[in-house]
Amino acid sequence: MNRTNRRAVCLDRDGTVIYDAGYPRDPRRVRLLPGAGAALDELKRQGFLVVLISNQSGIGRGLLTRDEAEQVHRQVVSALAEFGVHFDAAYYCPHAPKERCRCRKPSPQMLLRAAEELDFDLARSFMVGDKPSDIAAGKQAGCRTILLAADATAGACDPAPDDTAADWPEVLGRILSTGGADA
Repeated sequence: MNRTNRRAVCLDRDGTVIYDAGYPRDPRRVRLLPGAGAALDELKRQGFLVVLISNQSGIGRGLLTRDEAEQVHRQVVSALAEFGVHFDAAYYCPHAPKERCRCRKPSPQMLLRAAEELDFDLARSFMVGDKPSDIAAGKQAGCRTILLAADATAGACDPAPDDTAADWPEVLGRILSTGGADA
C-alpha cells in the first residue's frame, strides 16, 4: 500500500496507555488508563494503525528482567484485547540512558523504524505520550504530537506539543478532529 494512504497512532506505554507504576515488573499491576481501550478501538475502526513506542530503561538499569518486561507487555496486550484492540507492532528500547543508544526516545529511531516496517506516513500520523521525550521523538520523526497530561505539566513541556489532552476521550477527539483516518 502507498505510504501516503496509511496513518498511525504511535503511543508511549507507561502513563499513556497504562498507569505509570515506575518500572513495572508485575503484570498484575497493569491497569489501562480510563478510556484508553475504547479510544484505541475507535481509532482502529477509523483505519489507524496502532503502534507502541516505549522506553523501558528498567531493563538496562537492572531493575527488571527482559522476561518480566515481556510478561507486563503481554498483560497490556491482553487488557487491550478485551476492547478488541491489537497493536500493529510494539517497539521497546531496553537501554539505560547512560548507554546512549540510538533508539531511546527522544530519538525518533523507533518511530522511523515503525514507519518503514509498517509502511505508514509519519507526517499524517500521531505520537501520543505523557513526557517531553515522547513529544520530542514525535516531532523529530515528523508526526503530529499530543501530550496526555491531566495537570499543569502540559504548559511546561519542551518541546511544545501540537495538542494537549487531559484524558483519552480528548485524545480521540483531537485525532478525529484532524479528519479521521481518511484525511
